Amino acid sequence: MKEFFKMFFASMLSTIVLSIIGILLVVGVISALTSSMNEKETKKLEGSVLVVDMGKRIHEQGQANSLAVLGSGDDYVPGLYDITRALEQAKTDDKIKGILIKMSPSPNGWATLQQLQQALRDFKTSKKFIYAYGEDITQSAYFAASPADSIYLNPAGGFDLKGFATILAFFKGTLDKLELQPEIFYAGKFKSATEPFRAEKMSEPNRLQIQAFQAGIWNQYLEGAAAYAHVSKNTIHQWAQKGSVVFPADALKYNLVAGLLYWDQVEQRLRAKTGTPEGTAMKYVAIGDYASAHKIDKRTSENKIAVLYAEGNIVDGEQDDEHQIASRTLCDDIIKLRKDDNVKAVVLRVNSPGGSALASEVILRELELLKQKKHLVVSMGDYAASGGYYISCMADSIFAMPNTITGSIGVFSLMFSMDKLLKNRMGVNFDGVKNAPYADVPTATRPLTVEEGQRMQTMVDTIYSLFKRHVATGRKLSPENVDSIAQGRVWTGTDALAIGLVDGLGGIDRAVSCVAGLAKLKDYRVVTYPEPTDKLNMILKKFNNKTDSKAAVKTAIKEEIGSGYEWFQKFQDLRKMNGKAMMAMPFVPVVE
Repeated sequence: MKEFFKMFFASMLSTIVLSIIGILLVVGVISALTSSMNEKETKKLEGSVLVVDMGKRIHEQGQANSLAVLGSGDDYVPGLYDITRALEQAKTDDKIKGILIKMSPSPNGWATLQQLQQALRDFKTSKKFIYAYGEDITQSAYFAASPADSIYLNPAGGFDLKGFATILAFFKGTLDKLELQPEIFYAGKFKSATEPFRAEKMSEPNRLQIQAFQAGIWNQYLEGAAAYAHVSKNTIHQWAQKGSVVFPADALKYNLVAGLLYWDQVEQRLRAKTGTPEGTAMKYVAIGDYASAHKIDKRTSENKIAVLYAEGNIVDGEQDDEHQIASRTLCDDIIKLRKDDNVKAVVLRVNSPGGSALASEVILRELELLKQKKHLVVSMGDYAASGGYYISCMADSIFAMPNTITGSIGVFSLMFSMDKLLKNRMGVNFDGVKNAPYADVPTATRPLTVEEGQRMQTMVDTIYSLFKRHVATGRKLSPENVDSIAQGRVWTGTDALAIGLVDGLGGIDRAVSCVAGLAKLKDYRVVTYPEPTDKLNMILKKFNNKTDSKAAVKTAIKEEIGSGYEWFQKFQDLRKMNGKAMMAMPFVPVVE
């Protein structure tokens, strides 16, 4: 027995010692990585030229990236508010001498680009320089970079000045060939969400609204281009109409660029501006690294204004993907903000084309309860349409960018009858037993009866009426007025201001200032909700919510079909909404 205890305690002691050594090793590795990262971070922030890459996607909220330690991407991908605050900080930072804009083709929306443009214009008040360089300058990138002192184009590069086009795809012919019958119900003559499945071309109301918001965004583009080239908006417009700009030499001829230079020649100019001698490496700092170092509000006030992000499609239940507005997940954050006495006011930042009607109603209810305790102001991004407008309409004030797409006050429901397809192509028949007339509704195994169709239309009309009542109450408009500006029609932020759907034009900063005034706050700090996610955590969450095989298949499909994945995802979303009432723009028109 004595030998047993001797061996037992010896084993236990060795286990403890090994555990301690293991812990020390882990701590050592973490410390080394942290030290390495801090050293790397310090070196990154030593740059004197702040670099803004137009080719990178800008989401509303920033995202940390633990995988960057392994060489996978940037440490921090900044959100739009991070970037605007970083540019504000850079104005007074003596280490930052100026900005370089890399004018890659931009994947970002026009309202996001407009807020970036305004932040760059504000930076110019510091008298620091802004240079821009591109090898292929698109209209959207040029619009955002228009505050630059000098825009340079590669001598063999491309320059777009061609006007806007919005192209939609229509699938009615495909459905007819497949004998796949859509069951479509909608309220609002402009509610074009279902047109790709019931028509072969745009309806006239849809064409009218696209022409209107396209013209609004084009006018904003002309203002930026005209300001840089020092000509009138009409002059720029005429150049586009005539196709005057085809080659780089044309862009130079019309003063749309300051010079046709290669990158090394642009860098020579940057050396001259920063006083960097030949033979010494230029010091650049990426906007993401700079924003990461300045993303925390340094003020120490206990009074907080919360910026709550709502980006993506609106869905029911828990969030299972990035950039998604899930009713339960968002409502949990709203409840936390309502119960936090240190949060004195809230800005809801909405960037959404809409989605589930039920989820929108659930979210709106929690926002109304929040508003009973503290002021609520909405700031709109690229889109705040349909369900995105639904969750916004009860706020104390609403602000949009001139290029924001909003409104789309309408409802639809869409389902498909597959019986002919399966019977005629595959020989599949359906039969069954039900103990009530509507027990199998909604169903894809047969067309709806006339009475069932009427019931679906009544559901859509009822929710549409509720939508209009919420807007009338929240915006203090008459029911007749709301009905005239609803009908599913989308508006730019500028037009929405004129008809009373928003209160003013501006970005998140203006919304924060407004809600601070409403809450009578002079001393406060801004915090963001939810907490910024980490890329690694999101990957682990996806694998936790789905089987490894499903996650792998999704990743493989996305990599294989590239940009076509967006269409695949939209059809997947349509399949999930079978028979549900939707407030959405499932096929968002792209202006380019």
